[in-house]
Amino acid sequence: MNTPIEDYALISDLETAALVGRNGSIDWLCLPRFDSPACLAALLGTADNGFWQVSPVARGPCTRRAYRPDTLVLESEWETGTGSVRITDFMPPRAQLPCIVRVVEGLSGSVSVRSELRLRFHHGRVVPWIRVTDHCTVAVAGPDSVWLSADGQVRATGREDSTVHDFTVQAGRRLALTLVWSPSHLPDLPAPLAAPAETVLQETSDFWLRWTGQCRYQGSWRDAVVRSLITLKALTYAPTGGIVAAPTTSLPGCLGGERNWDYRFCWLRDSTLTLSCLLRSGYRDEATAWLDWLVRAVAGQPAELQTVYGVGGQRLLHETEAPWLPGYAGSRPVRFGNAAVSQLQLDVYGEVLDTLHLSLRAGIRMPAHVWSLVEALMGYLHSHWREPDQGLWQVRGPGRQFVHSKVMAWVAADRALRMGDLLGRNGSSGEWRAMRDEVHRQVCREGWDAEQRSFVQFYGSSALDASALLIPRLGFLPARDERVRGTVRAMRKLDHGGFVRRYAHNGHGVSGVDGMFGREGAFVACSLWYADALAATGHAEQAREAFERVLAIRNDVGLLSEQWDPDAGRQLGNAPQAFSHIALVETAFALSGDPSQASTTGGLSWRWARTSRSPVAAPGKGVASLAPGLAVSRGR
Repeated sequence: MNTPIEDYALISDLETAALVGRNGSIDWLCLPRFDSPACLAALLGTADNGFWQVSPVARGPCTRRAYRPDTLVLESEWETGTGSVRITDFMPPRAQLPCIVRVVEGLSGSVSVRSELRLRFHHGRVVPWIRVTDHCTVAVAGPDSVWLSADGQVRATGREDSTVHDFTVQAGRRLALTLVWSPSHLPDLPAPLAAPAETVLQETSDFWLRWTGQCRYQGSWRDAVVRSLITLKALTYAPTGGIVAAPTTSLPGCLGGERNWDYRFCWLRDSTLTLSCLLRSGYRDEATAWLDWLVRAVAGQPAELQTVYGVGGQRLLHETEAPWLPGYAGSRPVRFGNAAVSQLQLDVYGEVLDTLHLSLRAGIRMPAHVWSLVEALMGYLHSHWREPDQGLWQVRGPGRQFVHSKVMAWVAADRALRMGDLLGRNGSSGEWRAMRDEVHRQVCREGWDAEQRSFVQFYGSSALDASALLIPRLGFLPARDERVRGTVRAMRKLDHGGFVRRYAHNGHGVSGVDGMFGREGAFVACSLWYADALAATGHAEQAREAFERVLAIRNDVGLLSEQWDPDAGRQLGNAPQAFSHIALVETAFALSGDPSQASTTGGLSWRWARTSRSPVAAPGKGVASLAPGLAVSRGR
């Protein structure tokens, strides 16, 4: 039986991550990067697909666990009949090689502990060759080697398929187990194995405390906001600044179903919210790194703009299936890679240009060629915005005239015009303004259902879509507009136990828009968009209630997956999910009730959406510190 998704905690070294269960088992680990093949993959199969469990010999879930405050250092405690023990799990931010340290500490009495490591390289498929030396155990298969050491007088027992350490800890005693990945052609003992565990632990805790100390949020939900920001940082690939959607693949939106996707990549549509979230929280360096990744990733022909890229900006993410993995709770197929790279998704043009506009307003330095990128993107979109596409939800059914895609085409033209005004480059303004006005008229005519008093999912449809909740945030219509208010009211039809589905399914659990089987849970981000929309339309108390319902479904260490099943009371989908945590931070700022918590970056906010059809610059919020060729004066 699979461990519930909500039972997993996250540790990360800012280049990859591991999921640690309440039973002390690491069931998911890709080395050396987020998008590398997994060497521990029990999450998507069985123990034979790889795990590393450290816990009392009696096994079972821990009695209590928590992160050290404001860090990504996980502490789990077990109370047993002979005593109690604490296991501290962490990954030090990477200097050279990826490393996991597990410190076992006796708290009272005497506890028998077992460490069992069963490595399976190439996504849980390849059994390595294992050898035991005086100092450590080495597992090798193809390009990969993993070294495991234990300090003290503890020796490993090498088995055919795993490595076991059995030992007893007394109160006040500590023992550390250290796992390091290294390319298999390097024969020497990796340097991290020689470092004292206590020193590495202190350095890791200090790193996170320094980082969280920069957080500017001081509202009612600071603990939740800080935990979400730590999670976003943990999902950042530090060498490039890219942020993966989740560290996992194929955790299902429906148990036993086929909605199983690989999220270990970077989505462009997350870009504006990510940038806004980081900037308003005080993390300018991370926002700048994310923008740098974005500009590098989208460089090239605008016709080749993808919705998703690899952590290094790579474009080829071929989707394959892994028939040797039975899937989480029998949910097949298990997929690696993502075929969405080949889809036409017009909304990403709006997301990229919205991000560039927000960055320009915030004074982030950008390359001088960015304006050429703006012109290229708009040139393509001007010719293609009328086409059907796969939309925000990257459906695998036929292309349609999705309302959200058209709204984002309007956003693209609107932000390009605003950037042109800021930079004094208005050569194409007439053409872009005409496009913006035409898109607006078309959406209001073709995307509106007069009977439901709501915007719909695609032209000619009566189906609702939670993405319509973003219309006021994007500035397409002000929150006071009756069409916005009607849309917010209509979203009650997507209610699922107090949460919001992204769109409806028919009575057989088949989506009318993508044709895939299996009922989904409610989408966490959509439920947060609903809270934002309620606040924007004057329903502050209902908004707060909707937000706190989401806070209540976080797991015991504050993490959110992509979806929530109110019927079963459990998390679904890939976890932890960056988009869910981004939305949580944005909603916390929106509902803080403290004017000082409003965005000061020039990003979108409800304050602007209430008062105009498009967001406009607040007085004195001009741009400074831009790269040569993109400089404008402050206060323009």
